[in-house]
Amino acid sequence: MLQLNPPLPLNTPKGEGFAHFLIDYGPESDLYWTVFITETGEIWTFSNREVRAIKNITLGRVAPSSPSNAKPRREVGVHPLPISGPAAERPA
Repeated sequence: MLQLNPPLPLNTPKGEGFAHFLIDYGPESDLYWTVFITETGEIWTFSNREVRAIKNITLGRVAPSSPSNAKPRREVGVHPLPISGPAAERPA
């Protein structure tokens, strides 16, 4: 996991926002961007194929493509797999 400093502005299926974290699970997985959505304040994690760099005339990016409307694969704070084993059996 890498904290981006400064945060990177991105277009997402949920609207524009700033990526604060980049998660890399290794060579056989997508990169995941944790984005704070500007309009709503929501925090979502999107795969690399679901985000696009925003327009930047100075860098010649005048018409970036829109990201897909696919649903985000992960929410911040939600573990993707169920926990099993001794840790799951302990009382809270």
